[in-house]
Formats: sequence, C-alpha cells, structure tokens
Amino acid sequence: MSADPSPTLEDVARVAGVSRATVSRVINETRNVAPDIQEVVRQAVAATGYVPNRAARSLVTRRSDAVGVVVAGTDLSDSLSAGQFLSAPFFGRLLTGIIGALKPRGIFPALMLAESEADDTAITAYFKQGNADGALLISTHPDERIPALLDAVGRPAVRFARPARPAPVSYVDLAHRAGGRLAADHLASLGRHRPVAISGPLEIPAAQERQAGYEEGWARAGCAFVPAAEGGFTYDSGERAMKELLDRVPDLDAVFAASDLMAQGAIHALHDSGRRVPEDVAVVGFDDSAPARLSRPGITTVRQPLEEMAAEMVRLLLERIDDPSAGHTSVIFDPELIVRESA
Repeated sequence: MSADPSPTLEDVARVAGVSRATVSRVINETRNVAPDIQEVVRQAVAATGYVPNRAARSLVTRRSDAVGVVVAGTDLSDSLSAGQFLSAPFFGRLLTGIIGALKPRGIFPALMLAESEADDTAITAYFKQGNADGALLISTHPDERIPALLDAVGRPAVRFARPARPAPVSYVDLAHRAGGRLAADHLASLGRHRPVAISGPLEIPAAQERQAGYEEGWARAGCAFVPAAEGGFTYDSGERAMKELLDRVPDLDAVFAASDLMAQGAIHALHDSGRRVPEDVAVVGFDDSAPARLSRPGITTVRQPLEEMAAEMVRLLLERIDDPSAGHTSVIFDPELIVRESA
C-alpha cells in the first residue's frame, strides 16, 4: 500500500479558500497580506499538515534559514584550546541560549571554528555561497577579522563581547568593570585588607575591564595596590596563579578570580597550602557557571547572564537579516553578585 501523498500548496489554498499565490506569499513572507488572510492560511496549513519545502522556499526568499555560530580565536597561547573552549561551561550556556532563541523561528545553527587565516577564508566562502544568512561570532581574539570579511560579502554578524578595536559589527557584552567593582566592594565589606587578583588574559578587553574594576573598587576602599597574576580562564591556570600569589603575598586574605574555573583552581591551591576558605581567605569568581554552584564551598561570583545575552545576540542578528539597512547596535548587560559560601 502506498503512503498518502504529502499535502501541497493547492490543498492549503482549497482549505483556506484563497489562491495558491496567496498561500505562497504568506508562507514565504514575500509580500504584505492582510492579517486576517494570513491567519486563515496558517490555520489551513495546520489543518492539512503542510510542510513547506525548505529548498523551494529558499529560492523565493533567497535565505537559507540557517545561521553560523563562529567560534574564533581560540588559539591564544595561555588561554583555552578549541577543545577546552567548546567543553567549557561558558560556551555551553551561550550555545543553549542561542539554540533556544533560534528554535521558535525554525532556524538552525551551524557551528564553525576559526583558528587560522585559512579557516577565515573558508568560512567567508561558506557565507558568500548563501549557506547561512548571518553569523553569531564568539571570539577571544583581539584582532578578529571575521566581522569585516562577512561585511564585505554582505552577511551580517553579531559578536559576543566588544571588539578590542572599532569594527563594523553589532555586539552584546557585559559591564565587566562594574562586575570587578562588585567583587572588590563585597570583599572589602567582609573586612578583608590584603586583596589579590587572578586576571584573565590581559589582551582580552573583558579581562582588562574586570581587573580594572576590581582595582578601582579597592582604591575606593583605601587599598592603593592589588597584586595580580595572569591566568587563562582555566582551572589549571587559576591554580598556578594562586600558588604564585601565595609565594608573593603569604598573608593575602581576599582573592578575585576573573572566572569561576580559575576560582576553583585557586581554592584547590589554597587548600593545599593549608588555608581555609573562607575563614582564612575569601574567594570571589566570575560568570556564575556550574563550577561555582557545584564547588565545595560554593563560590561567591559575579553573574553574567549568558543565556539572556545569547538570546539578545540572536534578536539583533535576525533584525539585521530582516532589515539589512538596520545600523550596528550594542547592548550592555549589568552584572549581579551571587553570594555563596566562599566569601
């Protein structure tokens, strides 16, 4: 027995009582159709079970109904490798937010890694060929080339984090400096007076801003100098930096680590040295990721709302895809201090 044929545009038109051309215009969103007619057509689509042919629709709309998620610049020498980056809690939360925001529109993300100029060239060609309508760019590299390359081939991009240098790209970011100040203010309010910091890689603007905000907060509390060691946003780098700081400042009593993974590594090093957290040393991290919640003690941290930031990236990108004349936009989220047991 043969299967029932799939419903067609003609079937939808017959149920809706409109022409096939009207059904096509509603489905492809190519011309204005009265709202009441649109609703009748949508009800007919649901009633018949019609599924638009994506390839045919793309020929009409000149859209792929796909976006690229480009992870770029993961080759920083002291930062995350590509594998570490993709498995990091930070990236998982961003990707969850991106997928959740795209799903209602029936749009699917294609994940791409850009770790070399050859990758940049291949990715640019992918977009130029019309395989994706725009890009969500997640980059740790201060000299990222992808936004300009995509702009040159007429594909919009939205970047996670402010670029290190002015670039023709919309972006979503956090007020990182304010987050560093939150950490300093909290530690100072606990009566701590020998603060240190474990920064992220200082070629990255977010790491610079977190460190600057932390130092500013302590300056307002009367502490003119905060010893610091540079980490790479990884557990191992946090542990290594903490050991270095313990050698330099044995009587330290407050630590700000610019990521939760580094805070976890720092706590391990403190325990190995015989210090108790938080009794002897208070520790504050950054991100409010799974390591902060699952660590023992739980890590007090500065939350950046990654899922909400990812959804905003999607909104900005779809806005640019729908209206290519829309200008570049920046959206800055506010951080929040989440107090747990470590400080």
